Amino acid sequence: MTAEPLPLSGKIAMVSGSGRGIGKAIALALAREGADLMITYVRNQQPAEETASAIRALGRRAVVQRSNFSKIEEIERLFTIIQEEFDGLDIFIHNAAAGFNRPALEQKESGWDYTMNLNARALLFAAQKAAPLMQARGGGHILAISSPGAYRVMPDYIAVGASKAALDALIRYLAVELAPLNIRVNAIAPGLVLTDALRHFSIMADPEVIPRAVANTPAGRLVTPEDVAELALFLCSPAADMIRGQIILQDGGYTLIVPR
Repeated sequence: MTAEPLPLSGKIAMVSGSGRGIGKAIALALAREGADLMITYVRNQQPAEETASAIRALGRRAVVQRSNFSKIEEIERLFTIIQEEFDGLDIFIHNAAAGFNRPALEQKESGWDYTMNLNARALLFAAQKAAPLMQARGGGHILAISSPGAYRVMPDYIAVGASKAALDALIRYLAVELAPLNIRVNAIAPGLVLTDALRHFSIMADPEVIPRAVANTPAGRLVTPEDVAELALFLCSPAADMIRGQIILQDGGYTLIVPR
């Protein structure tokens, strides 16, 4: 008896910043559904290689490439490599992000520019390169990772929050302009996500961060990278075909209540 093909068999996906956390979880979820992956990193190669090894263990193909998404020339080079290695692209997940967390009056021009370029500008110019590759394959999906900080004020988050607000606007514009090419564009805005980085921060800076967030989350726990990955899979599936230009909040209800 012939096994049914996996939902993403034959699909090519690229997940930026996929060595750890949310990016890694999404990459592995896509691979489990049958996709081959381009894995990118900017500083730490070892975690990216570990993600690739896990993908290969699932029987999928994985290529690891260093790429700084804050630089347009590196974005252009990356998509040239994708074309050479995979001959196309079906799914692009814009996950790579960073920021300089400082109060507004302490922000520096260099930190502002880097944050905006990586978190927001990169999506636009990566979409320009991804669109023709997807169009040649009949369409595709572009999905970005946003943040509730795009519309809620968080301490020392002004640069990242502004970059995510710009990202959200790009999602809406791209969803309309790329719809005739059968490219669906959306974003996920996770709340506080239980990653290794968050655990490290809570131990070093404020051990009460995680317990306090859990206590203020109606779902009774924090969002995990795997939660985000499952939502990403849905948004990249035919079931979500009529969801366009949306920023899906995924926070277990945290933003619904006034924190105690």
